[in-house]
Amino acid sequence: MRMLRLSMIGTLMVVIAVSTLALALILDLVGAFSVTTLLALTAVFNLAQWLLAPYVVESIYKVRELGEYEYPWLHEALERLSAKSGIRKPKLMISDIDAPNAFAYGSPLTGNRVAVTRGLLELLDRDEVEAVIGHEIGHLRHRDVQIMTFLSLLPSLFYLLGRTLMYSAYYEGRREERGGGLLLLGVGSMIVYFVLSLLVLHFSRLREYYADYHSVMVAPDRRRGAYRLMEALAKIVDYTSRMKAKGRITTTGFRELLIIDPETSIRAASELRGDRGLVERVLRKEVTWADSLLELFSTHPNIVKRLKALEELARG
Repeated sequence: MRMLRLSMIGTLMVVIAVSTLALALILDLVGAFSVTTLLALTAVFNLAQWLLAPYVVESIYKVRELGEYEYPWLHEALERLSAKSGIRKPKLMISDIDAPNAFAYGSPLTGNRVAVTRGLLELLDRDEVEAVIGHEIGHLRHRDVQIMTFLSLLPSLFYLLGRTLMYSAYYEGRREERGGGLLLLGVGSMIVYFVLSLLVLHFSRLREYYADYHSVMVAPDRRRGAYRLMEALAKIVDYTSRMKAKGRITTTGFRELLIIDPETSIRAASELRGDRGLVERVLRKEVTWADSLLELFSTHPNIVKRLKALEELARG
């Protein structure tokens, strides 16, 4: 756990350092006014996105508030785990979609919310759902929505900056030699955007491990809690991959909010019967170089690595 925290701190420092150095260089070469304006616009855009995102999420995922009379055991679990985590109980929401998933979100306009999908409640047993809820509360406890919003601002800035400089190079290039310099700066900004995006995705994957750890720590029995979360994740990934193969699940936005990334779900061999059989099959799978490459562009860790990390928690 100490290594995980150090890795998150290191990644955050690298993101800030790369952003600061690149921005300072561009400010020195093209002047502060236009870049400062872009920075202000990017900050305003990201702030508005953070404040309004819950409404967009609820529209995309067909979310409504779950009344106290609906699934009382789920309300009780959420209240108990929230109290154990030291946070106020968030609103409990349900998403009327088949894909099994869960997500935590919110803003000052809406407050914190935890949503589960109808597919999740149909697929998992109660202990597994509770383990998933513990993971989502971990995101709220660690303020991941706010942290990821801040980090996403930096790649957005360099993307807009790169596009602006390349457009300027196109028009300036017709009149003077300055266009070539602007083009190089634009390409450089896009490279910085790509590098920062990879770093932010890496940080997002670390936060998922951190939320998994939180789920285990707030479980009544930590060893059992770890295995319940492992079973839940294996079942979610297996079901999602099979439904994707049949074209019954399509990828939507806000993948970073979900408990697994539908884009990178792997097939977990459903011919093995029993939840533990699924877990064992995933744990025996080798992580290939292709898996590692795909993980670089994913908001969530490779499922094999994730389950192995949980297994270590269970043993420890």
